[in-house]
Amino acid sequence: MKYKLYILSIITMIMSASCSKKEIADLVIKNGKVFTVDKDNLSAEAIAIKGEKIIAVGSAKQIEKYIEKGKTEVIDAKGRLVIPGFNDAHVHFGPLDPDYIELRYTTDPSIITEKVREQVARSKPGELIRGGHWEHEMFIGKKWPTKELIDKVSPDNPVMLSRADGHSVLVNSYILKKSGITKNTPDPFGGEIQKDPVTGEPTGILKENAEGLIKAGEVKKERSPEENEARTWKGYLLAMKEARELGVTSIQIPGSADFEAYEKLEETGQLTSRIDIGKSLTGDTAVLKKYKEIAKKYPREGNWIRFGYLKSFIDGTIGSGTALMFEPFTDNPSSSGLAMMPYDEFENMVITADKMGFQIGVHSIGDKGNNWTLNAYEKAQQVNGKRDSRHRDEHTQTLQPSDIPRFAQLGVIPSMQPTHCISDKRFYEKRIGLERCKGAYVWRSLIDAGSILAFGTDYQVEPLNPMEGLYAAVTRKDRLGEEGNGWFPEQKLAMEEAIKYYTWGSAYAQFMDDRKGMIKPGYLADIVIVDKNLLTIPENEIMKTKVDYTIVGGKVVYASGK
Repeated sequence: MKYKLYILSIITMIMSASCSKKEIADLVIKNGKVFTVDKDNLSAEAIAIKGEKIIAVGSAKQIEKYIEKGKTEVIDAKGRLVIPGFNDAHVHFGPLDPDYIELRYTTDPSIITEKVREQVARSKPGELIRGGHWEHEMFIGKKWPTKELIDKVSPDNPVMLSRADGHSVLVNSYILKKSGITKNTPDPFGGEIQKDPVTGEPTGILKENAEGLIKAGEVKKERSPEENEARTWKGYLLAMKEARELGVTSIQIPGSADFEAYEKLEETGQLTSRIDIGKSLTGDTAVLKKYKEIAKKYPREGNWIRFGYLKSFIDGTIGSGTALMFEPFTDNPSSSGLAMMPYDEFENMVITADKMGFQIGVHSIGDKGNNWTLNAYEKAQQVNGKRDSRHRDEHTQTLQPSDIPRFAQLGVIPSMQPTHCISDKRFYEKRIGLERCKGAYVWRSLIDAGSILAFGTDYQVEPLNPMEGLYAAVTRKDRLGEEGNGWFPEQKLAMEEAIKYYTWGSAYAQFMDDRKGMIKPGYLADIVIVDKNLLTIPENEIMKTKVDYTIVGGKVVYASGK
């Protein structure tokens, strides 16, 4: 009996010592209005972080015990809103070009002429002049620009100015001549050389696959390898700086990017956003096997640089009049858009890649384009069997009512960019008519049908700032504001929902919802503190909201004023 009591006493002492051992946090955020996105604990006051992960979420009193003076860094949120870090599910991220001509929101085409003139004056003859983000629907007169707009100021330089959607480009005569593009050049499959209806000459607008006719080697004067390397590295640092200042802690790049560049950023301590990078969709099994080897090096289980999904295009855009529609465009009855490849070829690619276990994402804009994408995914399930593939429909802009429930039924992620709605609504009804617009950007309908959305920006097509996306999701109004309830207001979301799909929803799309996208014990400590309470402020204050702190993996990577 004494022996048993002795053993029991030892056990009690061990348990008592274990319980009394104090866990010290590396970082604590206190006095915050914490919106966790965790449905089991939606709000809190404070967060304790150790290493890369959150160890506790709760009241100020509950978290106080994790603080030890001299060991714990404490951020006093002072009543500000604290949310998970933004996860951009579709962002064309990479090194920024300091010489890029920014044409976003331009209304007077003559400004394009002047900006090109200024850049030419700073450049050497033969150097490529790049720019873009123009939107002809915002121009006075709403007409497509032509090469005459830039020819007179760029006789000795190639000029390429991309439309906001990235699916059309304005080039000058220098490029047309060097590339051998004339009135007699036929349109390539899935592309269009816009031509003057009177003279038949190219106007300078190349749509979709017609951009592939540009002979890069003929029009681009190369810099030295040293010059290119220095400019590219500077561009990566600028891109990272922009992301962290906007609270973007995770980035999902559709298609290819330079894995090694992000490895270098990580090695030098300058990778401040988590990165997913995929490759282009193909049906070539030899290429897919090479992709498998890359995926082993950057596995899904990783947290920083990961292999993402395989990207393909099925159509173009509404703005360029190249989205694949079942019926002709209202403002151009001779066209129903462009398919980027025959359906059978596309379906075979999807089936082959799905069989090898890849996640797939397809750029789908028009109602027929989205239908084709869903059909291909459904066929892959029939042939290969159903699995948790989380295949993605990138953009999901225009749907037929019958296709809305198919997303949840097939487990397909609608990867959507809310700002596209408020940018494109200016011309959507003109392009496809009021009735078909009822199927445009149907966030609410997809959620009600059981879908999990993933939000992003499509940067650089749209600005990287998540506040613009949140504003678009909850208002469906022009950026300058407007009277009324917004464009098809029945599709609007509550702010809590918009934040959820910009954080946890995007994490779900990349198979990281078990450790990212919520403020929850055990989850990665990717957190943003903003200067306004997005949950309560008027809609006209949303886009004015700034990020005060960005925390990635438990480290403060941005603090305003520092």
